[in-house]
Amino acid sequence: MTTASHPAHHHAMGLSLHNTAMGLGVVFLLVGVLGFIPGITTNYGAMSFAGYDSGAMLLGVFQVSVLHNIVHLLFGAAGIAMARTASTARWFLLGGGIVYIVLWLYGLVIDMSSGANFVPFNSADNWLHLILGLAMVGLGLWLGRDAMDRTRGTATP
Repeated sequence: MTTASHPAHHHAMGLSLHNTAMGLGVVFLLVGVLGFIPGITTNYGAMSFAGYDSGAMLLGVFQVSVLHNIVHLLFGAAGIAMARTASTARWFLLGGGIVYIVLWLYGLVIDMSSGANFVPFNSADNWLHLILGLAMVGLGLWLGRDAMDRTRGTATP
């Protein structure tokens, strides 16, 4: 094993399943809250509950709606709640990452100006979903290795 992939190395960097799931949970909560703040969310008055026609843009880039912000808040709460144990934190990262990859694929195949874009999201959201999905799955696998080793009794100190 290389030093960069050794479990002790990522712990020395402050990375653990708990910290990563907690950190992502906090970020998702923050994004959900920021989506409701005029100025940080441009065209705030054009925000709809759901649907492709919501004109609100978080940071002027990412299309949001009330439903989209609520999803971020719920996802954040799930991350914080699931950060309590290594097993649930790992499932948050893996499961959440898979959800984001599926959302990216969904965004590739739907017509962005149709009722299928009910959350809604735009191209910037869509590519962010891919990055988040890959990062979450990657972190869940990488950081989850030592948790899996502990359950098998093969962890290194």
